[in-house]
Amino acid sequence: MSTNVERDPFLKIVTPDTTPEEVAAIVAVLSSLGSDEPPAPRRTPEWNRPGRLTRVTHRHGAGAWRASGLPR
Repeated sequence: MSTNVERDPFLKIVTPDTTPEEVAAIVAVLSSLGSDEPPAPRRTPEWNRPGRLTRVTHRHGAGAWRASGLPR
């Protein structure tokens, strides 16, 4: 459902000699401030995962040296 509601402008330039570049800079700064939404949770990359710092126990027995180089 779309309604056409008249609103006051969010940004009003009152100086008559403002250049388009200055208006663009103001709009860029205001848009970079963000919104009221919390930021999305950051996912820890696999290479930076703390679990990678722990040592793993390698298999024992015949072929263990070969299995130590394989991913689990």
